[in-house]
Amino acid sequence: MTKILIVDDHQLFREGVKRILDFEDSFEVVGEGDDGSEVAELYRRFEPDVVLMDINMPGMNGVEATEKVKNEFPDAKIIILSIHDDESYVSHALKSGALGYMLKEMDADAIVQAIKVVAAGGSYLHPKVTRNLVAEYRRLSEREHKGYFHQNDIRRPLHLLTRRECEVLQLLTDGQSNRTIGETLFISEKTVKNHVSSILQKMSVNDRTQAVVTAIKNGWVEVK
Repeated sequence: MTKILIVDDHQLFREGVKRILDFEDSFEVVGEGDDGSEVAELYRRFEPDVVLMDINMPGMNGVEATEKVKNEFPDAKIIILSIHDDESYVSHALKSGALGYMLKEMDADAIVQAIKVVAAGGSYLHPKVTRNLVAEYRRLSEREHKGYFHQNDIRRPLHLLTRRECEVLQLLTDGQSNRTIGETLFISEKTVKNHVSSILQKMSVNDRTQAVVTAIKNGWVEVK
């Protein structure tokens, strides 16, 4: 059973997320809060496996609260919830120790998947956020190479992945969700999940974000 703590100052949002999680037999919402300053105490009281926390709250925001909790409980697994997809928000959240960053426009499947990944020790970013981080990576690469960022050859890792897995990896880099990838490739969402799992295993990475970053560094995907 994965114990979950939800911290958000909007009660209706908390109730909506809780209803989604109640459909998962392996999830249990053990506590709720509405102020970042109380998260450490709530964590101490409920000992959750995963914390879902809003980035904008009165008293103490989610990034500050994450830093406070991580200082006291280094193994805490926190997912930040936000309406902001700007790279600077994501960077601050990850630097504070958060293992996940989800946009509040997420669908039910995405939040369930994020919790499962983070609970297992991985990290999870909303696909739209991943796309923005890729754009930032390209911007930094352009600066590093004094304005010249050439990707003459895409070296598909056919020694490692199947052609279909290469296609899925490219679409992950484009920031597409499992559902969108399935629609693009005319395959089921379950098949997409199987491909993603295979990609992670073959690349020896823990999550989608690491797979994308590794693929970019090796020139295996096109950075658009």
